[in-house]
Amino acid sequence: MGNIELLDCTLRDGGYLNDWEFGHDNLVNIFERLVSARADIIEVGFLDERREFDPNRSIMPDTASVEKIYGGLQRGSSMVVGMIDYGTCGLSRISPCKESYLDGIRVIFKKHLRREAIAFCKELKTLGYQVFSQAVSITSYTDEEFADLLDLVNDLEPFAMSLVDTYGLLYEKGLLHYFKEADRRLKEEIGLGYHAHNNFQLGYANCISVLAQETKRRIIVDGTLYGMGKSAGNAPLELLATYLNENFGKDYQISQMLEAIDVTILDIYKKMHWGYSFTFFLSASNACHPNYVTYLQNKKKLSVKSINEILSSITEEKKLMYDGGYIEELYREYQKKDCDDRKDREELCGQLKGRKILLIGPGKSIRTQKERIEACIREKDPLVISINFIPEDISCDYVFMSNAKRYVQMSTMLSSQAFCTKTIATSNVTATTAFDYVLRYQDLLDEEALIADNPMLMLLKLLKEYEAEEICLAGCDGYSVIEEPNYINPNMEYSYSTEVAQNINQDVISGIKKLELKMPVVFVTDSYYKI
Repeated sequence: MGNIELLDCTLRDGGYLNDWEFGHDNLVNIFERLVSARADIIEVGFLDERREFDPNRSIMPDTASVEKIYGGLQRGSSMVVGMIDYGTCGLSRISPCKESYLDGIRVIFKKHLRREAIAFCKELKTLGYQVFSQAVSITSYTDEEFADLLDLVNDLEPFAMSLVDTYGLLYEKGLLHYFKEADRRLKEEIGLGYHAHNNFQLGYANCISVLAQETKRRIIVDGTLYGMGKSAGNAPLELLATYLNENFGKDYQISQMLEAIDVTILDIYKKMHWGYSFTFFLSASNACHPNYVTYLQNKKKLSVKSINEILSSITEEKKLMYDGGYIEELYREYQKKDCDDRKDREELCGQLKGRKILLIGPGKSIRTQKERIEACIREKDPLVISINFIPEDISCDYVFMSNAKRYVQMSTMLSSQAFCTKTIATSNVTATTAFDYVLRYQDLLDEEALIADNPMLMLLKLLKEYEAEEICLAGCDGYSVIEEPNYINPNMEYSYSTEVAQNINQDVISGIKKLELKMPVVFVTDSYYKI
């Protein structure tokens, strides 16, 4: 086995969580502890000319700023490096290495920019730096593209090249495929590194797999204190160091790493959690950017099955390059599952036409103003339709479902033999048991609204068509502009800013007006939607 080196990137990768604002004292403490721990390579942050100098942050506009923060500190035997995301820091911001506190610079780059980035790395080499070529999203490379990259790296002859598993997608087999191919093709003097993320809880295990490979070249594994890093976090530095001490005769001072964790990192962890999570598992299992998952989860209308189905339809070229407009288009197309609803519409019309209707939403007012609802039912004898939930103490004639996530929450009760309420669902909701009525989702949308599939407006549109005699609304509360619960069930809550809440309320009011309903609309309970 060639030389094994441990690289810490806490101050760089960990900075994604706190916008690199560790505070000057913490920057110094972490750096000094890592030096005392005998970390082979310490990455002190990003070089990014778009940011102003801030002594409290580990993202700096130029190499001179590195000197301002760390210049007076002893580096011991550690190599000190910074990182540039190719295109964010020009050569004019980089002093020659002999005038800089940095020994080396790591350059991350996406696949389509690899040629330009390697050319940039050559310029950094001429300035005297040890250069690391960091190929992000390594899983996006085909074998042919990877071979081309290795040829470029051989021509560059950097200090090292790293395989960066940006979204934690690699299992051991895939990782070793890239590793062995790089080890076979790269010049022997070029080091080979690995940077893991923990979406599948494999960051540490994959590092051990890399360390187990027989090779004569330098091997570099990345880690961070306590695994601190964006998304699902990184391989924990202290675990890697312990493993190397016990299995490769290294002499890393684990106690110094633990002191840094205890004094600084744990306080950050309490405020902003990182590590394995449901969101990052979904993104990794679908080999896609985690923002796609977050976008769909934030809709709060999709079951996990539906989210997976949408994610699986993302094209290969889009998977790791997040596109908000693209995922919204996929979401809307997915929701527009077609069906022939003519028979169900005709039958439902016969039951609702000319009747007084009470719509029950899940707002908290159905509990606080329960007596108003009871009086409405007693005096008007309406047909009662609940919206995307089943009230505990209000008997309903129908439950309307347009939200697949809410359906999953209700599915056990709906499938119970004791449940006699009829079900009306839109075609985007997939049932485990048959619904009584299924209506075409797209026919009930308001494409111009902020929330095109607002379930209350969908029902109002339907009842307009069915010429209901009167529509009463209860529990359709709208969104409070102060921080307080809106729903009777806390699991239904959305998190909106004051401005967004006001915009949604106003948009619903506009939606009601636009329907130009001929029948009376009565708000039984208090509502921000009341015109």
